[in-house]
This record gives sequence, C-alpha cells and structure tokens, in this order.
Amino acid sequence: MGRRPHPKNAARSNTGQKSPFPRLYGRHAVFAALDNPDRVFRKLHLTPATAKTVVIPRGLAVQYGDDADLGRLVPADAPHQGFVLEVEPLENVWLGDILANAIAENDNRPLVVLDQVTDPHNVGAIMRSAAAFGARALVTQDRHAPGESGVLARSASGALEILPWCRVVNLARALDEIGEAGFWRIGLDGRADVDLETALANTRPALVMGAEGEGLRVLTTERCDQIAKLPISAAMESLNVSNAAAIALYAAARRNN
Repeated sequence: MGRRPHPKNAARSNTGQKSPFPRLYGRHAVFAALDNPDRVFRKLHLTPATAKTVVIPRGLAVQYGDDADLGRLVPADAPHQGFVLEVEPLENVWLGDILANAIAENDNRPLVVLDQVTDPHNVGAIMRSAAAFGARALVTQDRHAPGESGVLARSASGALEILPWCRVVNLARALDEIGEAGFWRIGLDGRADVDLETALANTRPALVMGAEGEGLRVLTTERCDQIAKLPISAAMESLNVSNAAAIALYAAARRNN
C-alpha cells in the first residue's frame, strides 16, 4: 500500500533562502517527485535552459533564475543541475497497513528497519537499494532519523517517491508488531555466529540495522529473532551501513528468485 493521498497540488510559495519545506534538487530527484501523484508541490525553480526540458504541472508556481540563484536555495556546492523543487513532506505510511498487506499477499519481500541511522546520505542510499531489490517498506523512528531533504532525495535517486516509508514513535513496539505479523526479525551484527544467508532461510525477513559505530541498541537486539552477520573478510572490521544494507537486500532478493 502506498502513502495516503494528498490534496491537490498547492501553488503557495515562500520567499527567502530558508524554507520549512523540503527542497529537492537535481534532475533525477525533481523528475521523480513530479511523477509522484502523492506529492504536493509548492514552487519549482528552473533556469531558462532547464525549463525547456520539463513539463510543468498546471497550477505550479515557477521561478526562473541562473545557476547562482538556484545555488542559494540549496546546500553549498549541491549539484542542483538547474532544478530545485519545493514540496510538502509526503504523508507517513502506517505500519499496520504495510503489515496487513504482507499477510494478505503472503510473499517474502523484506522490511528494512533502521535503528537510529541519522546520516541522510546513508538513509537515502538504503532507500535506493531497498527499492532496487523489491523491499516492502522502510521503517525508522520519527526521531533520531533524518527527515525528507534534498540530500536524502538525491542519495535515494528517486526511491523516496516510490518506497513506502513508515516513521514510528517507538521502534521496540514497532518490532513487536512486525514479529506478530509473521516477519523473522534479523539484526545485523558483525560479531554474530550465524551468517545472513543461513538466517534468511525460508522466512519473511525484517532486516534490522543500527547506526555505524554504535550498532543496534540493546532494546532493539532483544526484539530480534536472530542476529546474523555478513561474511566479510577479516581484513575489514565492518561495512558502511548503506553497503551492508545493499548486500543484505541482494541476499534476500536472490533467495526469493
């Protein structure tokens, strides 16, 4: 199930450099947002050259400027490519809806659960892998996790617009619900005795990953059915969390195929 639909697109706009609304930038992130029927747009910023390459939705306010003008709307040195789109955040997806659909469809697509992963580059990259390998949804806390931003959207490379994202108040309680829905909760930890492929077996997995350095919190680990590791060389202590997620998602997809 996708996100709950928004009302019609709004042509409201804010002046000044700072905005309480996410500003997506870069061709891929902006085009993906424009193609998402659940998005509410506020203002589109273009250069005269990029304006020739985009179909502007009816009613959307557009402001034209040069590269420097658009550069002042986004983080320093952000590669906006002549596209900046101010949007309203997507509606949160209800975890109960995701779990109900998983039971109804009776397939083994994984959930991805992040325990206080706060870097938007990492979360965006994990979204991209999750969408690429057919994950059912991403689950994070509404605190101790990044919100929507241009950085996250660019790292997600369009996945922000298509991957259901559940932001929950209490991650431990959410993991309880996930387990009750028949998911096998696998926490990734390099110190585990069991490798991920063995843990996946014939399960409906929820892949649970913690922040770099700190790893999974104790309360999160206690909610996992099994702790597993990726079979990496002893020459490296660990992997970046987004790289680990990509490998784990590939392993889950490979098993299903």
